Amino acid sequence: MPFNFADFSLTILFVIMALAGTLVWYAGSRLAGLVDKIAERTGIGQAFAGMLLLGGITSLPELVTASTASLAGNPLLSINDLLGTSSINILLLVVGDIVYGKGPLTHQTQKPAPLMQGVLGMMLMAGVAIAISIGDTNIPVLGTGILSLLLAVACVQALRISSRFEGSNTWKAQHPPENEPADDTGRDYSNLALGALTAGAGLAIMVGGASLALAGDAIAEKSGLGTSIVGFALVGFCTSLPELSSVIAALKMRRYQLAIGDIFGTNLFNIQIIFIADLFYRGGPVLDTAGTFEVTAACLAVVMTGIFVVGMLERRDKTIWRMGMDSALALLVFVGGLAGLSMIA
Repeated sequence: MPFNFADFSLTILFVIMALAGTLVWYAGSRLAGLVDKIAERTGIGQAFAGMLLLGGITSLPELVTASTASLAGNPLLSINDLLGTSSINILLLVVGDIVYGKGPLTHQTQKPAPLMQGVLGMMLMAGVAIAISIGDTNIPVLGTGILSLLLAVACVQALRISSRFEGSNTWKAQHPPENEPADDTGRDYSNLALGALTAGAGLAIMVGGASLALAGDAIAEKSGLGTSIVGFALVGFCTSLPELSSVIAALKMRRYQLAIGDIFGTNLFNIQIIFIADLFYRGGPVLDTAGTFEVTAACLAVVMTGIFVVGMLERRDKTIWRMGMDSALALLVFVGGLAGLSMIA
C-alpha cells in the first residue's frame, strides 16, 4: 500500500467510507443487470451465473482485504473478515426478503441448483471449522497449510458440481407461484461492450470495497475495539456491501435465482480466499491463528445457510415481520450468534 489508512483522521476515514460505499453501490447495482445478460447469452443459468460471476466479482474486496491483512502480519483479521462476511451475506437474504415483500423469498425457488449450492457451502464451511479445530500442517515449499489448500480445491470442485447441476430436474417445486414478468435489464450491448462494462464494474467494486474494508479496519484500530468482533462485524459488513447492492438490484429485476446464487457463490469464494491469505502470510498456516471465536463464526454461517436451504425445500408461504419464517429465524440466529461472539471476543 502506498499509504497507511491508519494515518488518516477519523473524519477523513468516514468520508472515504462514504465515497467508497457510493461507488460500490452503483457498480454492484449495474453488475447484476450485466451478469443477467451474460447468463442469458451463454445459457449458463441464473443460479450458476450468480454463483460464479456475481459471487466471484463481489468477493474481490474480501480478496484484497485478506491479502493486505496477511501481508501486514494480521492474518486473524483476514479470517474474521471472511467468516464474518459469510454470515452477513446470508443475512442479506433476509434484507432481500424484506425488499421483495410479496411473500417468502425462498418460495420463489423452483429449481434444484440453489439447493445444491447451499448444501455444498455448508459442507465446506463446516470443513473450515474442523480445520481450525484440529490444526493445519505447513507445506514447506508452498508455505501454506495442507487443509487450506484442500479446502480451496474442494471449492473448485463445488463450482464444477454446481455447473453440472444447473439443468438438473432431480427436484421440482410443487404448486410454484405464478412467475412475474422479469424487468428488462437495460440496453442490448455487444459482447465486447458487455465484457468491458462487467470488467469495469468489477474493478470499481474491488477498489471501492477494499477501500471500505481498509478504512473500517483503520477505524477499528483508532477506536481501540477488539480485532475479532470488529473483523467479524464492521469489516465484514463493509466487504458485504457489493453483495447487498447486487442482490437488491437482482430482486428488483425479479431474478431470484441470480440473487441467491450471488450469496452462496460469494461464500464459496470466501473459503477459497483463505488459501490466498495463507499464501501471503509467512508465519505458518493461517488457520492455526484462529480459535474458538472463528470456529463459532463458521458454525454460525453453516446454521444460517441451513435455515435457508430448509426454507427452499419446504417453500412455506407464511410471513412474519414482512419476511418469510426462514428469514425471521435466520435473523434471530444471527443476533444471538453476534451476542455470543461478542462474549467470546
